[in-house]
Amino acid sequence: MSADHPATAAPTAAAASGTVHWIGTGLSTGRSGLSLVCERARRVVLWDRTVERGAARLAALGLAGRAEVRAFTPAALAAGVGPGDVLVSMLPATEHAPLLRLATDRAAHFACTSYVSPELAELAAEAAARTRTVVLTEAGLDPGIDHLLAHDLVARGRAALGEIPATAVFTSYCGGVPAVPNPFRYRFSWAPYGVLAALGSPARHIEAGAEATVPRPWEATRSLTLAGEDFEVYPNRDSLPFVAQYGIPDHWRLDTFVRGTLRNAGWHTAWKEVFDTVSTGDQRAVRALAGTLAARYPTTPTDRDRVVLSVALELRTPAGPSWRGSHLLDLTGDAEESAMARCVSLPLAYGVTRILAGALPAGLNRAAAPEDTGRWLAFLGAHGLRGAREETTTPSGVPA
Repeated sequence: MSADHPATAAPTAAAASGTVHWIGTGLSTGRSGLSLVCERARRVVLWDRTVERGAARLAALGLAGRAEVRAFTPAALAAGVGPGDVLVSMLPATEHAPLLRLATDRAAHFACTSYVSPELAELAAEAAARTRTVVLTEAGLDPGIDHLLAHDLVARGRAALGEIPATAVFTSYCGGVPAVPNPFRYRFSWAPYGVLAALGSPARHIEAGAEATVPRPWEATRSLTLAGEDFEVYPNRDSLPFVAQYGIPDHWRLDTFVRGTLRNAGWHTAWKEVFDTVSTGDQRAVRALAGTLAARYPTTPTDRDRVVLSVALELRTPAGPSWRGSHLLDLTGDAEESAMARCVSLPLAYGVTRILAGALPAGLNRAAAPEDTGRWLAFLGAHGLRGAREETTTPSGVPA
Protein backbone atom coordinates (compact mmCIF):
# COMPACT_ATOMS: atom_id res chain seq x y z
CA MET A 1 0.00 0.00 0.00
CA SER A 2 1.49 3.37 -0.99
CA ALA A 3 1.51 6.59 0.99
CA ASP A 4 -1.48 7.70 -1.12
CA HIS A 5 -3.55 4.93 0.50
CA PRO A 6 -2.94 4.98 4.28
CA ALA A 7 -3.66 1.89 6.34
CA THR A 8 -6.43 1.61 8.93
CA ALA A 9 -5.37 2.75 12.40
CA ALA A 10 -4.20 -0.06 14.69
CA PRO A 11 -5.87 -0.69 18.08
CA THR A 12 -4.47 0.83 21.25
CA ALA A 13 -1.93 -1.42 22.96
CA ALA A 14 -2.33 -3.00 26.37
CA ALA A 15 -0.50 -1.15 29.14
CA ALA A 16 3.15 -2.10 29.68
CA SER A 17 4.18 -3.39 33.10
CA GLY A 18 7.67 -1.91 33.06
CA THR A 19 9.42 -5.31 33.06
CA VAL A 20 11.66 -6.25 30.11
CA HIS A 21 12.91 -9.77 29.42
CA TRP A 22 16.06 -9.55 27.24
CA ILE A 23 16.53 -13.05 25.80
CA GLY A 24 19.98 -13.87 24.45
CA THR A 25 23.33 -12.12 24.82
CA GLY A 26 25.05 -12.68 21.48
CA LEU A 27 27.27 -10.29 19.58
CA SER A 28 24.36 -8.00 18.68
CA THR A 29 23.63 -7.25 22.34
CA GLY A 30 25.51 -4.00 22.75
CA ARG A 31 26.30 -1.88 25.76
CA SER A 32 24.41 1.10 24.30
CA GLY A 33 21.15 -0.73 23.79
CA LEU A 34 21.02 -2.81 26.93
CA SER A 35 22.09 0.08 29.16
CA LEU A 36 19.26 2.21 27.73
CA VAL A 37 16.76 -0.50 28.62
CA CYS A 38 18.23 -0.77 32.12
CA GLU A 39 17.82 3.00 32.53
CA ARG A 40 14.23 3.19 31.29
CA ALA A 41 12.62 -0.06 32.47
CA ARG A 42 11.40 -0.69 35.99
CA ARG A 43 12.92 -4.17 35.91
CA VAL A 44 15.18 -6.00 33.43
CA VAL A 45 15.68 -9.76 33.34
CA LEU A 46 18.56 -11.04 31.20
CA TRP A 47 18.12 -14.62 29.99
CA ASP A 48 21.14 -16.68 28.89
CA ARG A 49 22.05 -20.35 28.62
CA THR A 50 23.41 -20.27 32.18
CA VAL A 51 23.35 -17.73 34.98
CA GLU A 52 27.15 -17.66 35.00
CA ARG A 53 27.35 -16.88 31.29
CA GLY A 54 24.72 -14.17 31.56
CA ALA A 55 26.43 -12.56 34.54
CA ALA A 56 29.78 -12.60 32.74
CA ARG A 57 28.25 -10.99 29.67
CA LEU A 58 26.56 -8.33 31.80
CA ALA A 59 29.87 -7.55 33.51
CA ALA A 60 31.68 -7.39 30.17
CA LEU A 61 29.19 -4.75 29.04
CA GLY A 62 29.84 -2.70 32.19
CA LEU A 63 26.32 -3.40 33.45
CA ALA A 64 26.95 -5.75 36.38
CA GLY A 65 24.09 -5.58 38.84
CA ARG A 66 21.86 -3.59 36.50
CA ALA A 67 19.69 -6.58 35.54
CA GLU A 68 18.54 -9.85 37.04
CA VAL A 69 20.10 -12.90 35.36
CA ARG A 70 18.23 -16.13 34.69
CA ALA A 71 19.06 -19.42 32.97
CA PHE A 72 16.93 -19.68 29.86
CA THR A 73 14.59 -22.57 29.27
CA PRO A 74 11.17 -22.25 27.65
CA ALA A 75 9.51 -23.38 30.88
CA ALA A 76 11.45 -20.96 33.07
CA LEU A 77 10.69 -18.05 30.78
CA ALA A 78 7.01 -18.96 30.59
CA ALA A 79 6.82 -19.00 34.38
CA GLY A 80 8.51 -15.61 34.62
CA VAL A 81 6.51 -13.58 32.11
CA GLY A 82 3.51 -11.55 33.21
CA PRO A 83 0.88 -9.31 31.56
CA GLY A 84 2.35 -6.16 30.04
CA ASP A 85 5.95 -7.39 30.14
CA VAL A 86 8.13 -6.93 27.05
CA LEU A 87 9.95 -9.93 25.55
CA VAL A 88 13.02 -8.91 23.52
CA SER A 89 14.27 -11.75 21.35
CA MET A 90 17.97 -11.66 20.50
CA LEU A 91 17.76 -15.32 19.48
CA PRO A 92 17.89 -16.59 15.86
CA ALA A 93 14.87 -15.73 13.73
CA THR A 94 13.59 -19.32 13.94
CA GLU A 95 12.94 -18.78 17.65
CA HIS A 96 10.80 -15.64 17.29
CA ALA A 97 7.50 -17.36 16.59
CA PRO A 98 7.48 -19.49 19.78
CA LEU A 99 8.41 -16.43 21.83
CA LEU A 100 5.64 -14.37 20.24
CA ARG A 101 3.14 -17.13 20.99
CA LEU A 102 4.30 -17.06 24.62
CA ALA A 103 3.99 -13.27 24.72
CA THR A 104 0.44 -13.49 23.38
CA ASP A 105 -0.53 -16.21 25.85
CA ARG A 106 0.79 -14.05 28.70
CA ALA A 107 -0.68 -10.77 27.32
CA ALA A 108 2.87 -9.47 27.02
CA HIS A 109 4.59 -7.49 24.23
CA PHE A 110 7.33 -8.63 21.84
CA ALA A 111 10.31 -7.03 20.06
CA CYS A 112 13.07 -8.23 17.72
CA THR A 113 15.31 -6.93 14.95
CA SER A 114 14.53 -9.57 12.30
CA TYR A 115 12.56 -9.35 9.07
CA VAL A 116 8.86 -10.16 9.26
CA SER A 117 8.12 -13.68 8.08
CA PRO A 118 4.60 -14.64 6.95
CA GLU A 119 4.25 -16.67 10.15
CA LEU A 120 5.28 -13.72 12.33
CA ALA A 121 2.85 -11.41 10.52
CA GLU A 122 0.00 -13.84 11.09
CA LEU A 123 0.86 -14.26 14.75
CA ALA A 124 1.10 -10.48 15.19
CA ALA A 125 -2.43 -10.02 13.84
CA GLU A 126 -3.70 -12.68 16.24
CA ALA A 127 -1.82 -11.08 19.15
CA ALA A 128 -3.33 -7.67 18.45
CA ALA A 129 -6.84 -9.10 18.35
CA ARG A 130 -6.50 -11.34 21.41
CA THR A 131 -4.43 -9.33 23.86
CA ARG A 132 -3.64 -5.95 22.24
CA THR A 133 0.01 -7.00 22.09
CA VAL A 134 2.64 -4.76 20.47
CA VAL A 135 4.89 -6.66 18.06
CA LEU A 136 7.95 -4.60 17.14
CA THR A 137 10.09 -5.99 14.31
CA GLU A 138 12.80 -4.85 11.87
CA ALA A 139 14.12 -2.46 14.51
CA GLY A 140 17.86 -2.98 14.22
CA LEU A 141 20.35 -1.80 11.59
CA ASP A 142 19.28 -3.60 8.41
CA PRO A 143 16.39 -3.92 8.76
CA GLY A 144 15.79 -0.92 11.00
CA ILE A 145 17.88 2.20 10.59
CA ASP A 146 17.75 1.71 6.83
CA HIS A 147 13.94 1.93 7.02
CA LEU A 148 14.14 5.21 8.94
CA LEU A 149 16.50 6.77 6.39
CA ALA A 150 14.32 5.61 3.51
CA HIS A 151 11.18 7.13 5.08
CA ASP A 152 13.09 10.37 5.61
CA LEU A 153 14.25 10.59 1.99
CA VAL A 154 10.82 9.80 0.57
CA ALA A 155 9.28 12.55 2.70
CA ARG A 156 11.99 15.05 1.73
CA GLY A 157 11.69 14.22 -1.96
CA ARG A 158 7.93 14.72 -1.94
CA ALA A 159 8.31 18.00 -0.07
CA ALA A 160 10.94 19.25 -2.52
CA LEU A 161 9.11 18.49 -5.77
CA GLY A 162 5.50 18.41 -4.73
CA GLU A 163 3.05 15.88 -6.05
CA ILE A 164 4.25 15.84 -9.65
CA PRO A 165 5.19 12.77 -11.72
CA ALA A 166 8.83 11.77 -11.48
CA THR A 167 11.18 8.92 -12.27
CA ALA A 168 12.74 7.52 -9.10
CA VAL A 169 16.03 5.74 -8.46
CA PHE A 170 16.25 4.28 -4.96
CA THR A 171 19.17 2.31 -3.52
CA SER A 172 19.88 1.05 0.00
CA TYR A 173 23.09 -0.84 0.74
CA CYS A 174 24.38 -1.97 4.13
CA GLY A 175 27.31 -4.04 5.30
CA GLY A 176 29.35 -5.00 8.30
CA VAL A 177 32.98 -5.14 7.16
CA PRO A 178 36.45 -5.27 8.75
CA ALA A 179 37.66 -1.79 9.67
CA VAL A 180 41.01 -2.87 8.21
CA PRO A 181 40.31 -5.11 5.20
CA ASN A 182 41.99 -8.51 5.26
CA PRO A 183 42.69 -10.68 2.17
CA PHE A 184 39.24 -12.29 2.50
CA ARG A 185 37.56 -8.88 2.85
CA TYR A 186 35.41 -10.23 5.69
CA ARG A 187 35.50 -11.52 9.26
CA PHE A 188 32.81 -13.82 10.63
CA SER A 189 30.85 -12.35 13.51
CA TRP A 190 27.71 -14.50 13.23
CA ALA A 191 26.72 -18.00 12.05
CA PRO A 192 29.23 -18.79 9.28
CA TYR A 193 26.90 -21.14 7.44
CA GLY A 194 24.17 -18.49 7.45
CA VAL A 195 26.51 -16.00 5.81
CA LEU A 196 27.32 -18.37 2.95
CA ALA A 197 23.84 -19.89 2.60
CA ALA A 198 22.27 -16.45 2.21
CA LEU A 199 24.11 -16.13 -1.10
CA GLY A 200 22.05 -19.01 -2.45
CA SER A 201 18.76 -17.10 -2.14
CA PRO A 202 17.58 -15.27 -5.30
CA ALA A 203 17.36 -11.47 -5.14
CA ARG A 204 14.39 -9.59 -6.60
CA HIS A 205 14.49 -5.86 -7.33
CA ILE A 206 13.61 -3.25 -9.95
CA GLU A 207 16.18 -2.40 -12.62
CA ALA A 208 15.70 -0.27 -15.75
CA GLY A 209 12.01 0.09 -14.89
CA ALA A 210 11.26 -3.65 -14.72
CA GLU A 211 11.27 -6.38 -12.11
CA ALA A 212 14.47 -8.41 -12.14
CA THR A 213 15.39 -11.61 -10.32
CA VAL A 214 19.02 -12.61 -9.84
CA PRO A 215 19.31 -16.32 -8.96
CA ARG A 216 22.89 -15.82 -7.80
CA PRO A 217 23.07 -12.37 -6.18
CA TRP A 218 26.87 -12.11 -6.36
CA GLU A 219 26.65 -12.16 -10.16
CA ALA A 220 25.04 -8.71 -9.96
CA THR A 221 27.93 -7.22 -7.95
CA ARG A 222 28.92 -3.69 -8.96
CA SER A 223 31.20 -0.96 -7.68
CA LEU A 224 29.93 1.90 -5.53
CA THR A 225 31.97 4.91 -4.45
CA LEU A 226 31.00 6.56 -1.17
CA ALA A 227 32.83 9.62 0.16
CA GLY A 228 35.71 8.84 -2.18
CA GLU A 229 36.06 5.20 -1.12
CA ASP A 230 35.27 2.23 -3.35
CA PHE A 231 33.01 -0.60 -2.21
CA GLU A 232 31.20 -3.50 -3.87
CA VAL A 233 27.44 -3.99 -3.60
CA TYR A 234 24.91 -6.58 -4.73
CA PRO A 235 21.11 -7.02 -4.38
CA ASN A 236 19.84 -9.06 -1.46
CA ARG A 237 16.54 -10.84 -0.67
CA ASP A 238 13.29 -9.41 -2.10
CA SER A 239 13.27 -5.62 -2.42
CA LEU A 240 9.79 -5.28 -3.92
CA PRO A 241 7.66 -5.39 -0.72
CA PHE A 242 9.52 -2.33 0.53
CA VAL A 243 8.13 -0.16 -2.28
CA ALA A 244 4.87 -0.08 -0.34
CA GLN A 245 6.50 -0.09 3.08
CA TYR A 246 8.50 3.03 2.23
CA GLY A 247 5.41 4.81 0.94
CA ILE A 248 6.60 5.28 -2.65
CA PRO A 249 3.74 7.31 -4.18
CA ASP A 250 1.86 6.15 -7.25
CA HIS A 251 3.02 9.13 -9.32
CA TRP A 252 6.68 8.06 -9.11
CA ARG A 253 7.80 5.66 -11.83
CA LEU A 254 10.48 3.40 -10.40
CA ASP A 255 13.50 3.07 -12.66
CA THR A 256 15.56 1.43 -9.89
CA PHE A 257 14.59 0.09 -6.49
CA VAL A 258 17.12 -2.15 -4.78
CA ARG A 259 18.08 -3.08 -1.24
CA GLY A 260 21.35 -4.92 -0.94
CA THR A 261 24.60 -5.79 0.77
CA LEU A 262 27.83 -3.77 0.86
CA ARG A 263 31.31 -5.23 1.03
CA ASN A 264 34.91 -3.99 0.89
CA ALA A 265 36.37 -3.51 -2.58
CA GLY A 266 37.94 -6.76 -3.79
CA TRP A 267 35.31 -8.94 -2.08
CA HIS A 268 34.00 -10.47 -5.30
CA THR A 269 37.43 -11.74 -6.27
CA ALA A 270 38.31 -12.92 -2.76
CA TRP A 271 35.12 -15.00 -2.46
CA LYS A 272 35.44 -17.01 -5.70
CA GLU A 273 35.82 -20.28 -3.77
CA VAL A 274 32.64 -19.50 -1.86
CA PHE A 275 30.67 -18.77 -5.02
CA ASP A 276 31.89 -21.96 -6.68
CA THR A 277 30.81 -24.02 -3.66
CA VAL A 278 27.43 -22.33 -3.17
CA SER A 279 26.71 -22.82 -6.89
CA THR A 280 26.89 -26.60 -6.50
CA GLY A 281 23.90 -26.64 -4.15
CA ASP A 282 25.73 -29.16 -1.94
CA GLN A 283 24.83 -27.92 1.55
CA ARG A 284 27.26 -30.26 3.28
CA ALA A 285 30.07 -28.76 1.22
CA VAL A 286 28.82 -25.25 2.04
CA ARG A 287 28.79 -26.06 5.77
CA ALA A 288 32.28 -27.53 5.60
CA LEU A 289 33.65 -24.49 3.78
CA ALA A 290 31.88 -22.15 6.22
CA GLY A 291 33.61 -23.86 9.12
CA THR A 292 37.00 -23.68 7.44
CA LEU A 293 36.67 -20.00 6.58
CA ALA A 294 35.30 -19.07 10.02
CA ALA A 295 38.35 -20.63 11.64
CA ARG A 296 40.62 -18.83 9.20
CA TYR A 297 38.94 -15.39 9.45
CA PRO A 298 37.32 -15.09 12.89
CA THR A 299 36.49 -11.83 14.63
CA THR A 300 38.88 -11.58 17.59
CA PRO A 301 38.83 -9.17 20.56
CA THR A 302 41.52 -7.05 18.91
CA ASP A 303 39.64 -6.66 15.62
CA ARG A 304 37.54 -3.58 14.94
CA ASP A 305 34.47 -3.83 12.79
CA ARG A 306 32.90 -1.17 10.63
CA VAL A 307 29.29 -0.59 9.60
CA VAL A 308 28.54 1.27 6.36
CA LEU A 309 24.95 2.09 5.40
CA SER A 310 24.12 4.11 2.28
CA VAL A 311 20.54 5.05 1.36
CA ALA A 312 19.91 7.30 -1.65
CA LEU A 313 16.94 8.56 -3.64
CA GLU A 314 17.02 10.48 -6.92
CA LEU A 315 13.93 12.00 -8.57
CA ARG A 316 13.83 13.25 -12.15
CA THR A 317 10.88 15.01 -13.77
CA PRO A 318 10.34 14.99 -17.57
CA ALA A 319 10.99 18.70 -18.17
CA GLY A 320 11.21 20.24 -14.73
CA PRO A 321 13.25 20.11 -11.55
CA SER A 322 15.18 17.15 -10.20
CA TRP A 323 16.10 16.23 -6.64
CA ARG A 324 18.59 13.94 -4.94
CA GLY A 325 18.99 13.04 -1.30
CA SER A 326 21.23 10.57 0.50
CA HIS A 327 22.27 9.34 3.93
CA LEU A 328 25.63 7.75 4.73
CA LEU A 329 26.21 6.15 8.12
CA ASP A 330 29.81 5.04 8.63
CA LEU A 331 30.75 3.81 12.10
CA THR A 332 33.82 1.95 13.39
CA GLY A 333 33.70 -0.10 16.57
CA ASP A 334 36.00 0.40 19.54
CA ALA A 335 37.25 -1.58 22.53
CA GLU A 336 34.02 -0.97 24.44
CA GLU A 337 31.48 -1.87 21.77
CA SER A 338 31.43 -3.13 18.23
CA ALA A 339 29.84 -0.97 15.56
CA MET A 340 27.40 -3.75 14.70
CA ALA A 341 26.26 -4.23 18.30
CA ARG A 342 25.69 -0.50 18.69
CA CYS A 343 23.78 -0.16 15.42
CA VAL A 344 21.58 -3.20 16.09
CA SER A 345 20.84 -2.91 19.80
CA LEU A 346 20.38 0.85 20.19
CA PRO A 347 17.41 1.27 17.82
CA LEU A 348 15.87 -1.91 19.22
CA ALA A 349 16.24 -0.59 22.75
CA TYR A 350 14.70 2.73 21.78
CA GLY A 351 11.76 0.84 20.32
CA VAL A 352 11.39 -1.00 23.63
CA THR A 353 11.25 2.32 25.46
CA ARG A 354 8.45 3.37 23.10
CA ILE A 355 6.55 0.22 24.03
CA LEU A 356 7.10 0.97 27.72
CA ALA A 357 5.75 4.48 27.16
CA GLY A 358 2.62 3.17 25.42
CA ALA A 359 3.60 4.99 22.21
CA LEU A 360 3.27 2.07 19.77
CA PRO A 361 -0.04 0.58 18.63
CA ALA A 362 -1.02 -3.04 19.07
CA GLY A 363 -0.10 -5.42 16.29
CA LEU A 364 2.76 -5.40 13.83
CA ASN A 365 5.23 -2.49 13.88
CA ARG A 366 8.32 -2.23 11.67
CA ALA A 367 10.77 0.20 13.31
CA ALA A 368 9.11 3.63 13.11
CA ALA A 369 6.01 4.61 11.22
CA PRO A 370 6.77 7.34 8.63
CA GLU A 371 5.24 10.05 10.82
CA ASP A 372 7.49 9.03 13.76
CA THR A 373 10.72 8.75 11.78
CA GLY A 374 12.03 12.16 12.86
CA ARG A 375 11.72 11.25 16.54
CA TRP A 376 13.69 8.02 16.07
CA LEU A 377 16.41 9.65 13.98
CA ALA A 378 16.80 12.48 16.47
CA PHE A 379 17.23 10.02 19.31
CA LEU A 380 19.74 7.86 17.45
CA GLY A 381 21.67 10.93 16.32
CA ALA A 382 21.90 12.18 19.89
CA HIS A 383 23.38 8.81 20.87
CA GLY A 384 26.11 8.69 18.25
CA LEU A 385 24.30 7.16 15.27
CA ARG A 386 24.18 10.23 13.05
CA GLY A 387 25.36 9.93 9.48
CA ALA A 388 26.07 12.45 6.73
CA ARG A 389 23.02 13.71 4.85
CA GLU A 390 23.18 15.41 1.45
CA GLU A 391 20.31 16.97 -0.46
CA THR A 392 20.29 18.89 -3.74
CA THR A 393 17.53 20.31 -5.94
CA THR A 394 18.07 21.31 -9.57
CA PRO A 395 15.51 23.93 -10.69
CA SER A 396 13.54 23.72 -13.94
CA GLY A 397 15.58 24.48 -17.05
CA VAL A 398 18.93 23.71 -15.39
CA PRO A 399 20.71 20.52 -16.55
CA ALA A 400 20.86 17.94 -13.77
